[in-house]
Amino acid sequence: MKPHEIKPDTGLCTIIGYNAQTGYMRRYFNKVMKHNGKNATAIALNISDEHFEFTMNSVGQSKVDKMMIEREFSQKVIQYCAVLDDCATREGRVDFIEVDDGKVYGYCLDDEAKALFERPELIDDQNLFVAKMMIIAKRWFDVNIEVDDILLLIGDV
Repeated sequence: MKPHEIKPDTGLCTIIGYNAQTGYMRRYFNKVMKHNGKNATAIALNISDEHFEFTMNSVGQSKVDKMMIEREFSQKVIQYCAVLDDCATREGRVDFIEVDDGKVYGYCLDDEAKALFERPELIDDQNLFVAKMMIIAKRWFDVNIEVDDILLLIGDV
């Protein structure tokens, strides 16, 4: 989705990372939205290490209520979460956060993504990554999760 296509009814979420605007997270998430005909997009914020602390200390009081976390910040974000799910606690990293009443909740999607596949041990990182984007899209914007679409989405990038 191009900036001029964003309208008042467009669903929004955020991604933070060093190169969030051009990264795979934004690219695949937006592809999932488009593939499912959803009027939603991820707004990416390129931030550096020096701005990460300020960003995370402010997120609970901001308008941001859902944010995907690029790999470079996935471990650092843990200390800013009031609550972590079991997967995030076990893996020591967070894939996304949600903010509710100023409280930051951190989530890891490894278990949920692997559960989509009959033989998860045979799935490569890229397939697992796209599955995570589908799970987030389902959670936030009610898209369909079709595992068979993963190869189609990967081939399209």
